[in-house]
Amino acid sequence: MSARNRSCSSSILQACSSSSFTRQPSRVLIVDASPPWWSETCTVLCQALEDFFFLASSLAGPVRVPLLSVFAISIQLECLLPFVQVKGNLTRLLSCVEELRSLPQEGCVRQRGALLKQAVLDSLQQFKQYMCHTAHGDINSNCVEVTVLTCQSGQIVLKQLEQGLKNSDLMSLRRLLVVHITLQQSLSDRSLACSLETPSSEDDQEESLMLGTEMDLQLVEGTVVALESALKMWLHDQGGDREQLHLLLPASLTAQGSTPHPANNRPSPVCLKCDMQERFLSPALLPSNPDLGVKTESTQDFKHPNKSLANPSPHRLRVVKVLHADGVCQSVLYGLPLVIRPTSCWQLDWDEMETNHQTFHALCHILKTRDWFLLVRSEPGSGSGSGSGVFSYYVLQSSGSLSLLLKPVLTRELMLPCCLPVSMEDPPLPALATVESSLEQLEKDPVFNPLCLDSNLYLHLRIRGLLTRTSQPFGAQGQGRGHRRGASRPPEGSTQRQGRQSQSRARATVAPLPSIPLNKMPRPSLNLSHSRPCAPALSFQDSYEEEDPLIIQ
Repeated sequence: MSARNRSCSSSILQACSSSSFTRQPSRVLIVDASPPWWSETCTVLCQALEDFFFLASSLAGPVRVPLLSVFAISIQLECLLPFVQVKGNLTRLLSCVEELRSLPQEGCVRQRGALLKQAVLDSLQQFKQYMCHTAHGDINSNCVEVTVLTCQSGQIVLKQLEQGLKNSDLMSLRRLLVVHITLQQSLSDRSLACSLETPSSEDDQEESLMLGTEMDLQLVEGTVVALESALKMWLHDQGGDREQLHLLLPASLTAQGSTPHPANNRPSPVCLKCDMQERFLSPALLPSNPDLGVKTESTQDFKHPNKSLANPSPHRLRVVKVLHADGVCQSVLYGLPLVIRPTSCWQLDWDEMETNHQTFHALCHILKTRDWFLLVRSEPGSGSGSGSGVFSYYVLQSSGSLSLLLKPVLTRELMLPCCLPVSMEDPPLPALATVESSLEQLEKDPVFNPLCLDSNLYLHLRIRGLLTRTSQPFGAQGQGRGHRRGASRPPEGSTQRQGRQSQSRARATVAPLPSIPLNKMPRPSLNLSHSRPCAPALSFQDSYEEEDPLIIQ
């Protein structure tokens, strides 16, 4: 991995600091593989599990899934995978998927509710034994979340679990989630990825509260993408003990929004307490830094990986789709943008350069007038990861000038699920008045100019440079200068012959400057040796032999 890639990875790991992912629960996955539904969901579920295991076991950074255990309910209850650490255990995870594929797809299962209850209790007992007898340095949470994957009615399964676990010890159970895999090809009135539901009746809600744990029902379409999205919920930061962000607005002038500060009795800023959530996984967390989401930190990221080539071929991006600008979500774009403009390479013919400039102008004009973006993909054989067969995608955005903006775009493998609620009601009037009064006090700029923003970076670099300079020993700062002065002075007690030899060697190294006044000095010629460059007034030779130097005038 190159130095820039290492620095990028370190910055990502710093973003995922030790304060994050400290409350990640261990996971228990219970797969209802009972016939006849297992024959219809086996292929897609195993493929989704396999893809998720490939990703989760390879991620660098903090541990997102500390422990995982897998149970299967077929003709009988089986523990396919005892609690293991996910990171670095790909072989055991894949063997568990193969055992799932080998389960019978025909037969009859009786007392499915009792088997579900037994699977939950066995997993909790197994977790308790694991925590008591195993050193768990990366496990900071003593709780478990159980996920049940089933094709049966989610309401029925949830009701069976509530009735069966009512009198059980569930102190370590943090959450119980029933995922109902729908076998329909499309869900017209539901989200593709997930839709959370809770028991609707009042009796069910009271019973769930008496149970002492959180119980949810989730509807997931029976496709690989939807099941992957449900499993990737495990990769989110589950720490909810305290808010993660305070958004400070100016103090409101309304009576409700103004709260005097206890220290100076002035109105306090309007503080909005928020949580943060990742939208996707950074490519820097993946091993070997594949060409999935190539960085756009500089144009060097688009150089050919083989630096020994005398004339490397340009990076090739193929346009694959036209996108409407208002249909592109900004959360799926990431990285530093690069400006694309028509080339001015001197090796092109003048007519070819003029034609290329006009075509580029026409492309920018059409994209601007029609409010379009272009989706482009890296061509095989170009880019740093061309040998891996991994593609990277970008979005080309138009601008008011003769240029385009290139940004990396998110792909399916890196996307994390994000179920954001949409409010159909207007906020209350007092809250609206508070926020409006606060925002009215801010300065309004019709055009954003980043040149007006100062981050104190120069001051920081200045202080850091001065501290680095003063931290060096005083002798080390003047060592080079004192060494040169000592080398030019002959040692005491040396003979006249040694002095002449020293002067001869000095003359062979650097030609002496003329002693005539500067105003009468003729224009010197530029003398260069065959070994290394030098100043125009100096003449360097490789040996004591007299050779004709290379002179450029």
